[in-house]
Amino acid sequence: MTTMAFEMRKFDTKGEAVQYSEAAGGTAILLEGEALVVDDDTAEELAAAGVEFAYLIDRDGRLMTVPVND
Repeated sequence: MTTMAFEMRKFDTKGEAVQYSEAAGGTAILLEGEALVVDDDTAEELAAAGVEFAYLIDRDGRLMTVPVND
């Protein structure tokens, strides 16, 4: 098992994570059921390492998830 350490900000809801990322920067993701915002490089590193997560995005007021490594 490989361990990765990274900085993140945790939110109570997916919507809050998306709003924060749009206002302050970073990437909103859903990882193991947690709504997080990480920096863009961390999201790319997680994807490259084969970690299963989903990008969180707002498309015209609709919250969507885009699975990665699913």
